[in-house]
Amino acid sequence: MDDPKQYQFDLPQRNRPQDVVISDPWYPGVQAYWDRCSTKRSVDPIYGIRAVVIHATAGASSAGAVSVMKRREDPASFHWLVPDEDEAQHGHLVWACVPEALAAWHVRNLAKNEDVNGGAGRVNHWSLGIEIVNAQKEDAFSAWQIEATARVVRYCWAKYPNLRHIVSHAKLDPKRRSDPGKHFDWDRFKSLVLEGGDDEVPTLVAQVAPLSRLRSPAAVRCCDGPLVAH
Repeated sequence: MDDPKQYQFDLPQRNRPQDVVISDPWYPGVQAYWDRCSTKRSVDPIYGIRAVVIHATAGASSAGAVSVMKRREDPASFHWLVPDEDEAQHGHLVWACVPEALAAWHVRNLAKNEDVNGGAGRVNHWSLGIEIVNAQKEDAFSAWQIEATARVVRYCWAKYPNLRHIVSHAKLDPKRRSDPGKHFDWDRFKSLVLEGGDDEVPTLVAQVAPLSRLRSPAAVRCCDGPLVAH
C-alpha cells in the first residue's frame, strides 16, 4: 500500500494484548507548555478513545517537532514522538509529549473521515497522536521507527477498551496532509500491530496473581476505613 490517504485498519475484538510496556519519558521541559497546546477531553479519557492517528513531522529532529508546542500562534501537539535514526534516543525510547488524558492538537477540528468513528469531528478529543521524525521527501523510515510506533499502538490497544481505528493523518485531512507518507511501510506496521512481537511483561508484574484468582473475604476494609457499599 503506497497511498497515505488510504492508510487505515481497524483493530479486532480478539487478540487484544493484555499488557504492553513502553519506554516513554517526558521530553525535557515539555510540561510547561501543555496549557497552550492541549485541552481537557470532551469524552471519557479511557472509554472515549476511538483512534490512534499516525503522523510524520516533515522535519529532521525531535527538537524541531516539539518546538511547535511553544508557538504563541497556532500551536500544535501530540502524545508521543518517535526519534529519527541520527538521534541518540533512536532505538531506545519514544518521547512522551502530552498526557494521554488530555486532547493534544494534532488534527485540525474540521478534519474527519466517514470511515473513522462514523465521521465524527473534533478528532483530537477521541484520539491519540503519534508523530514520527521524518522529512517525508525521500527519507526512509528506520525499521526501529516502525517497530516502536507499532509497540505504542499495541500499548494503546491494551489500555483503551474502545480503541478501534488506526489511521493516517492523510486520510483524515487529505487536501492538506500526506503524512506519514508513502515511505512509511504501512503493511509491515499493520502486521506488527496485529500480530505483535514480544510483548514482554516485567517479571515483577508477571509474578502477581490475577484478580480473577483472588478470593473476596466476607469483611473487607479498604485503605484507612471500611469499604462502603454503593
